[in-house]
Amino acid sequence: MAVLFDLDGVLIDSRAPFLTSLNHGFDTLGLARRDPEELLPYIGPPFKVAFPGLLGVGPDDPLVDALIDAYRERYATAMLEETTLAPGIAEAVAGLDGPLAVATSKPHRFADPILERLGLRDRFAFVFGPELDARAETKAETITRALEQLRTTDAIMIGDRRFDVEGAHANGIRCIGVTWGIGTREELETAGADAIIDDPLELDPTIRVMSRP
Repeated sequence: MAVLFDLDGVLIDSRAPFLTSLNHGFDTLGLARRDPEELLPYIGPPFKVAFPGLLGVGPDDPLVDALIDAYRERYATAMLEETTLAPGIAEAVAGLDGPLAVATSKPHRFADPILERLGLRDRFAFVFGPELDARAETKAETITRALEQLRTTDAIMIGDRRFDVEGAHANGIRCIGVTWGIGTREELETAGADAIIDDPLELDPTIRVMSRP
């Protein structure tokens, strides 16, 4: 069984570079900064989905793309300096069998060097994420590309947000929700996560149980 991992909130803690880069974006556009409690729920989904709600505009409003560009201006550097691994995840991933891959809404150009910098890239056969200009790619579409490249539908997704659960189910695979990321247990339950775990050490036994015929 292939195991697909979300990146933000599951493998890495990206809150620090996300917050500083997003407030940099607000500064650049002359908008008021926001408190972390207001901004953190926007980690995870594609920005074309998240930022319209944050800005109170439609998805095609030019302000959305302007904020994405301003955010990425700082994030391209901050991601390598401020991102950390989720506690316990390196040990948990090291003990997993089967092909492992990353399926993230973060652009591939950012995801790959972050994993390389944190010493985790070699554990994954592939890292799937949208191209920089594919801003409307959904999580379901990213997972579809991952499954096609892996040439399997025998897979399970590991995620911390409803977008991971919904994207997995749209592709006919199950999803393990994790509570050490941004999403809450309530969000994961409402989305229909097939299992929910609280610690990376629960990954291996949960995957083994769910992979049984």
